[in-house]
Amino acid sequence: MSTARYGQETEHTYARAGFGAPVRRGSRPAIVVVDLTRGFTEEAFPSGADLTDVVGATGELIEAARPAGVPVVFTTIAYTPAEAAGDAVVWLHKAPGMRSLVEGSEEVRVDPRLPREPQDHLIVKKGASAFFGTSLAALLTGLGRDTVLVCGATTSGCVRATAVDAVQSGFSVLVPGECVGDRASGPHEANLFDIQAKYGDVIGLKDAVAYLDGLPRSAP
Repeated sequence: MSTARYGQETEHTYARAGFGAPVRRGSRPAIVVVDLTRGFTEEAFPSGADLTDVVGATGELIEAARPAGVPVVFTTIAYTPAEAAGDAVVWLHKAPGMRSLVEGSEEVRVDPRLPREPQDHLIVKKGASAFFGTSLAALLTGLGRDTVLVCGATTSGCVRATAVDAVQSGFSVLVPGECVGDRASGPHEANLFDIQAKYGDVIGLKDAVAYLDGLPRSAP
């Protein structure tokens, strides 16, 4: 995601500030699939949009990661009935459409089109970042990971928040552009710009697959 699309002045300003350097790609990555649940990937639900292409690209990335034994972590936002109906979660006052994301509902189910396996991990969260208030950082550390490929929805919300917290937690961040999506193109593009400038590398799916293909194969 180049700064050039925002004009030469922006490009110069960011270059002068020293933003946009490439991240270090480690040899022990994990894939974090943020909130590709039915409530976000299907437009029939209040909080959803048609993210068919994002789901397909993420599935391709996951399949490419399997031969190297790369861990896959899925996340879902799920509230108890009391949280969904009450005042305890302040975020739900700002985003009341997410009150439908109730534990056990179809909205919080990981999209069934994704190649989820029994060995994959699931993190249940209440806020935007997959790290805030969860065990994700400890899980990735326990798995010996050094790099996180962040996929999911939405780019302007939970994906960005996860990318920021990932780098702040000591992980290099890669975001395959085809594997993230939003409800509108403007917020999607703007947040990819910010991630590329400050928090991680926004890369193509082919680049991400090639990176995974270059890892040592796990024992059969």
